[in-house]
Amino acid sequence: MDFGIFYEIQVNSPLKHREREAQVFHQVLEQVAFAEEMGFNNFWSVEHHFQPGFSHCSAPEVLYGALSQRTSRIRIGHAVVLLPFPYNHPVRVAERLATLDILSNGRIEVGTGRSGTIQELGGFGIPPEETRARWEEGLRVLVNIWKSKDGTFSWKGRYFDIPERTIVPLPVQKPHPPLWLAASNEETHQIAGRMGLGLLTLVVMLPPDEVARRVQLYRDALKQAEPIGSFTNKRVAVFYMVHCAETDKQARENAERAFMSYVNTLFTVNGQLQAAVKEGTRDVPLRAGANLPKGVTQDQINMDFLVNNNTVICGSPDTCIRQLEHIQKTTGLDHLMGMQQFWSIPHEKVMKSIELFGKHVIPHFSRNGA
Repeated sequence: MDFGIFYEIQVNSPLKHREREAQVFHQVLEQVAFAEEMGFNNFWSVEHHFQPGFSHCSAPEVLYGALSQRTSRIRIGHAVVLLPFPYNHPVRVAERLATLDILSNGRIEVGTGRSGTIQELGGFGIPPEETRARWEEGLRVLVNIWKSKDGTFSWKGRYFDIPERTIVPLPVQKPHPPLWLAASNEETHQIAGRMGLGLLTLVVMLPPDEVARRVQLYRDALKQAEPIGSFTNKRVAVFYMVHCAETDKQARENAERAFMSYVNTLFTVNGQLQAAVKEGTRDVPLRAGANLPKGVTQDQINMDFLVNNNTVICGSPDTCIRQLEHIQKTTGLDHLMGMQQFWSIPHEKVMKSIELFGKHVIPHFSRNGA
């Protein structure tokens, strides 16, 4: 099993204390370099816009360029680059990612997605019901560039009409970097499998047995995969909120406010999106965690629920090991995407969590061949 560290890049009261924003970016650089030293295999971050406090990662490729020079082994992954136009034009995505692949010496992982907040979609003028179609065409343009001879391609579709051009530079990973898809709802898990894309399953409040069911939907779809890229990426990465401290009590005290803030924000933004679209509209995205377990209502979600249902990893190193053993055994995940940086957890406690996880949790799974 690979271990990744995941970022939204959260900032405490950034509009009142603008200096904190710059502080946090430099803390993230320090944390990721330390995570590499502690044995983490992958770094992942989102792309979000118009989300003060919750996520300041609006220009992830700039961050990745800096990280590529601060690290040497850890792989650098989009989770995800937003492909519905006009978030990003696929030609610009191809150019930026190839440049990053060169600067990082072939360490880029390309996760794609469509976003799921009315603030972002409305700010860029994207109809929610068109996000999937725009994402898919953008991805096909991106892959067409990388599969073409010497980057020379043309495209004519619903959203793009591009005359023949030659794209430079091209990635150093051949034929192209690994491709992934972010999935929150069941249908997207199946789409990822049918298209031969690696799965970034972003479910927040679902217990491991339900995560396992969705992973199986993906793996069943993989059996009939027609890869959109030059090869099938069969890996499964699962998102979890993570905090490790010396004791269970310390871990919970550090993490409870952070974890519940994250959960409540997901409820809020998904409710805003659903209220803004017509009832019954197809292909409207859901934010991670918006689909609760059957029979569970929003007012039942608290820290006890998150911990008792193994929807987070939180505790001493021994507790984190037990929790992760159960999750890994149940879901069969290949890769953990663990979010450890939250606005309410101080930098030094994030660094301590990374250290404890790297010194105790990761080596345990290496010894046991997980």
